[in-house]
Amino acid sequence: MYIVILAGGSGTRFWPLSRAARPKQLISITGDRTMLQRTVERVLPLHPKRILVITNQIQAEETELQLSRYRDVPIDVIAEPSARNTAPAIGLAAAIIAAHDPTGIMAVLPADHFIKDEESLRATLVHAGHAARNGYLVTLGIMPSRPETGYGYIEADLELRGDGPFPVRRFVEKPPLVQAIRYLDEGNFFWNSGMFIWRCDTILSEIAFYLPDLGRALSGISFTSDVWELSDLAAQIKAMYDSIESVSIDYAVMEKSSKVQVVPVEMGWSDVGSWSALPEVVAPDASGTVCINAAGHVAIDSTDCLIYADGKVVATVGVKGLVVVSTPDALLVCDRERAQDVKKVVEQLAERGLTSCL
Repeated sequence: MYIVILAGGSGTRFWPLSRAARPKQLISITGDRTMLQRTVERVLPLHPKRILVITNQIQAEETELQLSRYRDVPIDVIAEPSARNTAPAIGLAAAIIAAHDPTGIMAVLPADHFIKDEESLRATLVHAGHAARNGYLVTLGIMPSRPETGYGYIEADLELRGDGPFPVRRFVEKPPLVQAIRYLDEGNFFWNSGMFIWRCDTILSEIAFYLPDLGRALSGISFTSDVWELSDLAAQIKAMYDSIESVSIDYAVMEKSSKVQVVPVEMGWSDVGSWSALPEVVAPDASGTVCINAAGHVAIDSTDCLIYADGKVVATVGVKGLVVVSTPDALLVCDRERAQDVKKVVEQLAERGLTSCL
């Protein structure tokens, strides 16, 4: 099995800790290893043949640095010349692997997700790999624990007995609360994790069918005798990215293909999409507050806060449901219910030319 890690995101909802050159996947939310490093470490017990990490040019140097400690398996870092969403990144990785191993199995994982039960992930990838070998595009569906409106959903056909994979009926965008409650009650809807497993030739064939321009560009890549000397491909990748559209693999292929199956899994998963997700990663104290990287926290009549203190002592008095994030050059204070809107702060900073804070 080959592992492809998508690590080019901007992580704007984790500002001010997350910055353009060191976004969410390249920082440690909890104070130990970074999210990228944790993603690599959780797949090493699978003994993958190779790991490919897709990032961008701004983050490539730091990505290489963070991965330099891992020597048990070859790791390649591919820097995209421009952002083109997930379909080109996945297609490029598949083309590179296929040049060496056309029927090789590749698992695609985001670099910035939290998974509590890592053994369950590994077992699910192995299980999903059997269907992938038979020519299916397999996605992992998270068993929902609540009527979440911030995730997309996958509707599965559960008429067949067993533990999957199950045929996918449809993908659903982030639903309103009433609809999310109904999905939870019906029992055949799963959160869309953005994790996939398939054969390289299968995904390349589906890309060629549903995205013919990208398919032609990928088939036109000329490899040297040393397929893994990826620096030789830089000029070709640049030319390809200049000519292709930006599109997600979900929209372009997964929502249209008849070969899609889903494996339900429960593994303590979170996409850690904003500061409000911290309680899914770090257990709150008795007052419902999560306090990270602080020299101390004094709470007086304060509850349900999320605090990242940059080594400082923090005191909260008579407040509830606040996000407080302190870094050397910036301070964020926001309502916990508005944590998704932190990305708007980043947009405003860019518009005002305050690039030193980005």
